[in-house]
Amino acid sequence: MVLGVGAGIAAYKVCGLLRLLTESGHDVRVVPTEASLRFVGAATWEALSGAPATPDVFAGAGTVSHVRLGRQAELVVVAPATADLLAKAATGQADDLLTTTLLTARCPVVFVPAMHTEMWEHPATRANVDVLRSRGALVVEPATGRLTGDDSGPGRLPEPEEIFELVRRFSWRASAGGEPDLLRRRVLVSTGGTREYLDPVRFLGNRSSGRQGFALARAATVRGALVTVVAANVSLPHPAGADVVRVETTEQLRTQVLAAAASVEAVVMAAAPADFAPASVSPVKIKREGGPPPSLELTANPDILAELVADRSGAFPVVVGFAAETGDATGSVLDHGRAKLARKGCDYLVVNDVSAGRGFDRPDNEAVILGADGSETVVPRGPKDQLADAVWDVVASRLGNP
Repeated sequence: MVLGVGAGIAAYKVCGLLRLLTESGHDVRVVPTEASLRFVGAATWEALSGAPATPDVFAGAGTVSHVRLGRQAELVVVAPATADLLAKAATGQADDLLTTTLLTARCPVVFVPAMHTEMWEHPATRANVDVLRSRGALVVEPATGRLTGDDSGPGRLPEPEEIFELVRRFSWRASAGGEPDLLRRRVLVSTGGTREYLDPVRFLGNRSSGRQGFALARAATVRGALVTVVAANVSLPHPAGADVVRVETTEQLRTQVLAAAASVEAVVMAAAPADFAPASVSPVKIKREGGPPPSLELTANPDILAELVADRSGAFPVVVGFAAETGDATGSVLDHGRAKLARKGCDYLVVNDVSAGRGFDRPDNEAVILGADGSETVVPRGPKDQLADAVWDVVASRLGNP
């Protein structure tokens, strides 16, 4: 693997990424730009990688390193990818070892941009990103947050652990021959469990952690999609490349999902919104002392999935729902799933058997993906990444070639 390092203050975070890559068994050659060495010196990169780290195209000229590195690489990751580096890569400039390596590489390439918001949003940068994506490169959307100085906004480098997870999945998918079949598709994922407050302290909620939804976001990003996540009460790190909107209540989830759905091509509703909410909310904490326990009157929350299906247009032709089910005297898990699919009217329904503690807040999952066309895709127990890819397989098939 070639790890290219651009000249941005975020270069210091890439030291953590390099450590994660080498500790997981990757053979990494760091290729910094000359200016990036003002932020992190060559000695640091060489100590962490165990290999020379130079921007000089003439270093090792006898082995033609400016060509050899690109030819031998199985994956190139550029982080931070500055506005200058994106422009050079898009226009084919080759004035140092990193840019010549990018020109000679015939392997998958991942750019992880980091820069000030104004630079990221400038039409020139956006045009360069579009060019690189059209050539098959994965250009990850930057995180939103604190930047250099006291400003904040989109342009922050994602955390090293999240970049590593993205690179790991991208590398695995590329080695397996997976195509970027969601390239530039805009998709929406909801995840987590909503809260309905009884008073300022207590709420009705559920056990959903958001792990499956974040796995869906990572998988879609790896496949080239532009991902928006509406996350209800999720405490996990934001997946690299996804735009995450945080909410608490079912009504907030509904508002954000319906607003975002207007500009996407597929919606995957992996969130667990509360079916019911208290009919009234106490403005003060309900006291235990002074009488019998209060009774609780509930009112039905809006059915967000059914509303999506009823209101959808050509803007988002694919709608996927999730159903956490248990069997009972009236039917099996799949019986209830098939009935819910018909009732909701979505294209696919991912049915989880959540009896005996399965499904929630665990690293693994299993499900059956039911299709409105009568199809059934069984996904055996495995990492939640596995189920995420199975969901995007059916979505990509429905969407067709980008």
